[in-house]
Amino acid sequence: MVMVNFLKYKKIYFIFSGILIVASLFSLIVFGLKPGIDFTGGSILEVEYKTERPDNQKIREVLANFDLGEITIQPTGDRGVILRTKDISEETHQEVIKKLSENSEGFEELRFESIGPVIGKELKEKTKIVILLSLLAIVLYIALAFRKLTFPAKSWQYGVASLLILSHDVLLPLGIFSVLGKYYSLQITIPVIAALLTIIGYAINNVVVVYDRLRENILKLHHFTEGFEKVANQAINQTLSRQINTSLTTLFPLIFIFFLGGETLRYFALTLIFGIIFGLYSSLFLAIPILVSWLEWRKKV
Repeated sequence: MVMVNFLKYKKIYFIFSGILIVASLFSLIVFGLKPGIDFTGGSILEVEYKTERPDNQKIREVLANFDLGEITIQPTGDRGVILRTKDISEETHQEVIKKLSENSEGFEELRFESIGPVIGKELKEKTKIVILLSLLAIVLYIALAFRKLTFPAKSWQYGVASLLILSHDVLLPLGIFSVLGKYYSLQITIPVIAALLTIIGYAINNVVVVYDRLRENILKLHHFTEGFEKVANQAINQTLSRQINTSLTTLFPLIFIFFLGGETLRYFALTLIFGIIFGLYSSLFLAIPILVSWLEWRKKV
């Protein structure tokens, strides 16, 4: 088997990831994230016109006399449109439908959802708690799973390295979403949060695969004389095909869901697509290099 020296280019991986992280942080600071009605409270109305869809300005003019707060208009498909407004009553909802129908040649109402601000605030707080508990549980799991390893890296170092990788894999999609939120009105909703939590689980699975193979190599050789870097590089090569095949078999269905699954599942699938791509990259090019570079730094100080 031909062994590729992945660790030879670890500085390039770190520079590339550093650029992406800085860009994501910049985007998040400048643009921020656009929370959906799940977190802010509000109403969402989706309709599909039977003929040509009016332009956004025409729709705003039609609804100008209603107290709807800030209206977000998002075209979908060829004739559909999603309207996001502040929380409105059923009476206002019916008046909006009537007004829209008067100014068109007919349409079909696909969905209407309304969430109060109190529920939205509660969901936001619970989401933060769930994410923090998930990250803590994963770090503890890694530390316990690798507790038998004391050389050359200790179990807690595997846990810290995993946390860095998870932060990388979640931060980059969020950076992309902040840009999409700014220019395409993409909002952070419960399905997107669910996808981010799925990314955390998926990414840690990839990391555990490569770390587990590294652990096997260390325990098998124990007093290895080849050097930790060579054994670590071997672990990457041994898991390379499995990582790529697993990621591709997951990506293909998600791509079809994104294009064919409808508006509700589109951004859930898009979040997972970004997460799987970044997760594959980090498990191959960051997981082991972070440990190796950490040990090299400790020897110097």
